Amino acid sequence: MPQGDKSRYTDKQVRKADHIAESYEARGVPEDEAKARAWATVNKDDGGGKKPGGAGRGRSTDHPAARKGGEIGGKTSAARTAEQRSASAKKGAETRKRNAANA
Repeated sequence: MPQGDKSRYTDKQVRKADHIAESYEARGVPEDEAKARAWATVNKDDGGGKKPGGAGRGRSTDHPAARKGGEIGGKTSAARTAEQRSASAKKGAETRKRNAANA
C-alpha cells in the first residue's frame, strides 16, 4: 500500500476528513494544507483506517479533537463571574441582531 493511500479508511472517516478540509478552506487555508490537516485530525481521532489492514482496526475511538473545544469553553465560562457572562451574552445578542439586519 503506497504512502497516502486511503483505501483502509471507512466511508465515515472519508466524509469526516472532507468536512474538516472544507471548513479549513472556508477559513482561507490552501487546499493541500487543508487536506493534510483534515487527515491528521481523523488519524488523531481514530488512530488510522478502521477497515481490515488499517492501523486503527480494533482500537476504540475517543474523538479527542472533537471534544477538546467544548471542554475548554466550559472551563473558561465557569471561571467567569455572572456579570461577565451576562455582558458577553448581551454583546453576542447585539452582534447577531446587527448581522441579521445587514444580511
